[in-house]
Amino acid sequence: PFQVVGGKVKKPGKRGRKPAKIDLKAKLERSRQSARECRARKKLRYQYLEELVSSRERAICALREELEMYKQWCMAMDQGKIPSEIKALLTGEEQGKALQNSTKLAKAAKTEANSSNP
Repeated sequence: PFQVVGGKVKKPGKRGRKPAKIDLKAKLERSRQSARECRARKKLRYQYLEELVSSRERAICALREELEMYKQWCMAMDQGKIPSEIKALLTGEEQGKALQNSTKLAKAAKTEANSSNP
């Protein structure tokens, strides 16, 4: 029943070291703890996903309201009416352009005055 391999005597049977007798209670407790941690991770993952979904739903609602507002503006402009919000935007842009032009003129005047002085 013994084999001689490379000068060593081998016994038939399983290879490697025999596992130490694992305490069954400890093994069960580790398994329970692992299951608790798994459930906790799962719960956190679902909470995160639910928050993500609700924030995306809020963003969708806001975008739908904005789209509806733009549709109303377009319908009003098709009827020849200019919504007050667009008027405010346009007058604000015109005021901004006027300010830009006045500063450009002032800078041009300064450079002219500096170049004419010897």
